Amino acid sequence: MEARLLRAVAATALLLCCTGASYQTPNFVVQTADPRLAEQFGKVAEKCRHDLAIEWTGQAMPEWSQPCVVTVQVGPNLGAGGATTFVFDRGEVSGWRMNIQGSAERVQDSVLPHEITHMIFACALREPVPRWADEGAATSVEHPVEQAKHRRMLVQFLQNGRGIPFNQMFAMTEYPPDVMPLYAQAYSTVDYLLQQGGRRRFLAYVTEGMKTRQWPAATLRHYGIADLGSLQTRWVAWVAGGCPRIAPAVQPAAPAEAPGPAALMASDTRLPRPEPNLILRTARPAGVPPGSSEDLKPIPGIPPIQIAPSPAGALASPAPSPGPLRTQLTRPQPISQPRQIILEWSGR
Repeated sequence: MEARLLRAVAATALLLCCTGASYQTPNFVVQTADPRLAEQFGKVAEKCRHDLAIEWTGQAMPEWSQPCVVTVQVGPNLGAGGATTFVFDRGEVSGWRMNIQGSAERVQDSVLPHEITHMIFACALREPVPRWADEGAATSVEHPVEQAKHRRMLVQFLQNGRGIPFNQMFAMTEYPPDVMPLYAQAYSTVDYLLQQGGRRRFLAYVTEGMKTRQWPAATLRHYGIADLGSLQTRWVAWVAGGCPRIAPAVQPAAPAEAPGPAALMASDTRLPRPEPNLILRTARPAGVPPGSSEDLKPIPGIPPIQIAPSPAGALASPAPSPGPLRTQLTRPQPISQPRQIILEWSGR
């Protein structure tokens, strides 16, 4: 009898050890080993959800019908990372589940904001978001230390021929096998656009692009840039110049409704082929006209790398998969073991 009692106590202790502490807020149930951290993470998650929703959409989100279960593994040597799953079902989003890890500091200042941005975009757009826009936006709310890592990786990827032509990147609905260049390039592209128009304009841009599948027309309307080829050219020059801060060049979005698909199709019916211009070059010196020999001078010590555009068949944005029910797994920074580099978006 006493032995059975001891075994029951041991089993209960083991169960408590495995499940750890739990802290519930209106929209999250945080599970982690330390009850103090569970409460802290829950409060941070609610604040991120409230503040980021206002930054991206202009208003707070209503509470979810069911809270998101967040499982957190905390350790000073754990690579920061996470994955979130949810379901799109007839215009609704549900089934939230988040698994994240990292140091307590990185969980709060990078992983939670990143994952919650994915959730905000899902609620705002009600369908799977293009990978570049989803990951780029989520990375834009991380700690500056994490963003700097993506900028460093981006230069290496462009130098090594791993850049992605914009017509191909904008059409991606799934993660490519070589996923880290997508993270780095998507973050940089979104950062470039955010500096010119802010978060709400960017979300409006993505909303129109997803609705009409006419990204060139949406780019012209929201940023005054003619097409994806021109956007790619300007972005490459900006990266080559060291990604300097940009003064906003566009006015706040007009209250008028965006033109409908018919009007946009009359002006442009497909994604144009960008020129093969993913080449790191120096910023154009003052007074030197575009296209001159000085404008094509490579960065000292960095060989120009040219990346061929995607084939013509990849120019059209694919339509969403049919059917009322889709499950999406966001993979902004797949969970990794300490010091693992592959598929890890942040610090080790």
